[in-house]
Amino acid sequence: MASPGGGYADRPAPPLDGMITVDGGGGRTPPPAGLPRPPGFRGLMQQPSRLASGVRQFASRVSMKVPEVVPGIRPGGGRMTRMQSSAQMGLKGLRFLDKTSGSKEGWKAVERRFDEMSKASGRLPKESFGKCIGMGDSKEFAGELFVTLSRRRSIEPEQGITKEQLREFWTEMTDQNFDSRLRIFFDMCDKNGDGMLTEDEVKEVIILSASANKLAKLKSHAATYSSLIMEELDPDDRGYIEIWQLETLLRGMVSAQAPEVKLKRTTSSLARTMIPMRYRSPLKRHVTRTMDFVHENWKRIWLVALWLAANLALFVYKFEQYKHRSSFQVMGNCVCVAKGAAETLKLNMALILLPVCRNTLTTLRSTALSHVIPFDDNINFHKVLAGAIAVGTVVHTLAHVTCDFPRLVSCPSDKFMALLGPNFGFRQPTYPDLLASAPGVTGILMIIIMTFSFTLAMHTFRRSVVKLPSPLHHLAGFNAFWYAHHLLLLVYVLLVVHSYFIFLTRVWYKKTTWMFLIVPVLFYACERIIRKVRENNYHVNILKAAIYPGNVLSLHMKKPPGFKYKSGMYLFVKCPDVSPFEWHPFSITSAPGDDYLSVHIRTLGDWTSELRNLFGKCCEAQVTSKKATLSRLETTVVADSATEHTRFPKVFIDGPYGAPAQNYKKYDILLLIGLGIGATPFISILKDLLNNIKSNDEVESIHGSEIGSFKNSGPGRAYFYWVTREQGSFDWFKGVMNEVADNDHSDVIEMHNYLTSVYEEGDARSALIAMVQSLQHAKNGVDIVSGSKIRTHFARPNWRKVFSDLANAHKNSRIGVFYCGSPTLTKQLKDLSKEFSQTTTTRFHFHKENF
Repeated sequence: MASPGGGYADRPAPPLDGMITVDGGGGRTPPPAGLPRPPGFRGLMQQPSRLASGVRQFASRVSMKVPEVVPGIRPGGGRMTRMQSSAQMGLKGLRFLDKTSGSKEGWKAVERRFDEMSKASGRLPKESFGKCIGMGDSKEFAGELFVTLSRRRSIEPEQGITKEQLREFWTEMTDQNFDSRLRIFFDMCDKNGDGMLTEDEVKEVIILSASANKLAKLKSHAATYSSLIMEELDPDDRGYIEIWQLETLLRGMVSAQAPEVKLKRTTSSLARTMIPMRYRSPLKRHVTRTMDFVHENWKRIWLVALWLAANLALFVYKFEQYKHRSSFQVMGNCVCVAKGAAETLKLNMALILLPVCRNTLTTLRSTALSHVIPFDDNINFHKVLAGAIAVGTVVHTLAHVTCDFPRLVSCPSDKFMALLGPNFGFRQPTYPDLLASAPGVTGILMIIIMTFSFTLAMHTFRRSVVKLPSPLHHLAGFNAFWYAHHLLLLVYVLLVVHSYFIFLTRVWYKKTTWMFLIVPVLFYACERIIRKVRENNYHVNILKAAIYPGNVLSLHMKKPPGFKYKSGMYLFVKCPDVSPFEWHPFSITSAPGDDYLSVHIRTLGDWTSELRNLFGKCCEAQVTSKKATLSRLETTVVADSATEHTRFPKVFIDGPYGAPAQNYKKYDILLLIGLGIGATPFISILKDLLNNIKSNDEVESIHGSEIGSFKNSGPGRAYFYWVTREQGSFDWFKGVMNEVADNDHSDVIEMHNYLTSVYEEGDARSALIAMVQSLQHAKNGVDIVSGSKIRTHFARPNWRKVFSDLANAHKNSRIGVFYCGSPTLTKQLKDLSKEFSQTTTTRFHFHKENF
């Protein structure tokens, strides 16, 4: 039989104690004539199950042989002899160390750590073994590995090991032979060394693996899962399983990685040889990349170019205007520069209000202007304007303070009186007089307030990256940023006063500051009035509150009359019991068709922590009964408004407001990527797609399949990747995942959950977890990690492979790539979208929301 790797085996694989094997085409193949049938073969042939089908799929990917029947050795319990196929020789699965630690440089680092840890006795104790070999975050697992390797060499673990013995351990752990690593793993499970694994031994290793992978929930079900393994691998109830039975599943799972390595190598080789013509010449490569950049960013380019042109035009206009005035003869080019900078300040102080007029922007997003104006970049443009204001302020101030003021003071009296006397009331000022004047005082106050506000708006302060001593620590965090930003209202008042009392312009209608500001200020004032009106009208009733593991608060609210929104939008929440002034934005997680409104709030700062504690009091009875604490819940607690004596804090909402994800329907395919709580805007999209699927199914059931042409327009397929580091996170949206699994019969939605706290597939620390996961999902259709019907992957996704697969599966399509999460992934996803848009016929359009 040909093996998947290209080698050949003269005998088929051993069945799982009676399970049938699978040939390359997926058909069932009984053991060949002349070979002994394992016990229970006939009985199991008559009991087909989902699990057996799943195991057969694993077995079909590898070539193995049945255990030899040797006189004096029980069937299945002796040595196993195999033909080495190319898949086996390239197998890197069931690793005890990561790829970096297992290299030659890795041993040098281990040797160095050994010397540091064994200075006194020259021996490495068991407690330090994990840290020494690079398994410091899996001390319990490393300890068991130490005991196993010591037992194989008749070494007393309590006495420690020498460097030579550590070298032997290292050589065995990094052995490229799969059988060697499998034997170590089996011996770890086989505590008494009798060559047989009992249910209790399997249970202990499951608990150990769960602990190493930070899977607290799985530990509590270890007995159930060990029983599941025994049930499937020991159908004859012998009370034990042997190494070849354990191998059948492990080998199938880890060997699946081999083709990926080969594919990666082949792809890399092709990438070097099949470079498009337009990238071969340095000049052509530069031109092509420039054109690609312009094509991708043309909206931003034309808008920024227009803004820069307006600033330059105003500066030149004012510069030339003052060059022909009498003040130029006293202060020279300094006054021209100061007035030119002041003119750009007027424009930018007006424009900076527009990107934060959220209601206006939300309305404009749905108009034709969204095709030429990048409304998704409103906050970035707001920051650019703030930077321009800072530059203009510095130029204007320095030009006055270091040049204009000294020249005014030192100007000969007769010349000053002749040229500028009427502007200063025929009294030549001193330097202190200029600073103490109305323009001087208001200018100084504006600089102080803007410096304070701009500093607290920086990432290091707003995100509490900087750690300040008490009581200055209150200056870091979102609250400080929020309150400091509202001080800028005083700057606008001071700016109008400053411009009214300037010395060189006396006619009121030539003092143009108010003309620049009037329209944007009115827009912003209307925004604030609308928010106040909504606050009175959008007092919502809380229907249900839930506190999930990972410090996440879920609020289900009664939808206010007239509250219409699109999936992907967000709203602001205010709780007067926490703060009577603060509003905080959160993505809407309910679908437009739902009869309620929901948000999921991650505890990240002072305000969210206090809000969670307030709602936590409503769940106090449930928390107490489950012996959990409000500081760090390991279970989900829920409070319902229908329950007697449940009184929730008062909550107000404002919105909805537009976000990049709201325009998802204009794409053929969706790629939704959420990092942790960043999944929230996409849950609403998935619910909306699911509601459409249900609606279409209902219509088809009534009117027949001919109604298919009237289905709602929108994406034909959605791929959702949710990456999180805590197992409890999956509880947040377990209901949605199960709904997708139950109702999406057309496979419109494809969900991929990734848990980064679990070691990647092929690591020995997660091997048994992966086996249990496969068995449980095949038997009951439920994932052991998430508790839902969607299977969880371990470690992080291979994003390049994700984009490559989508480009191959959906040629000539427009794929909307929506990412929400921390900025860590933004650049990688953006670069991949750009790369695959340039090198394939698929166009990836990247949008992001960072928090």
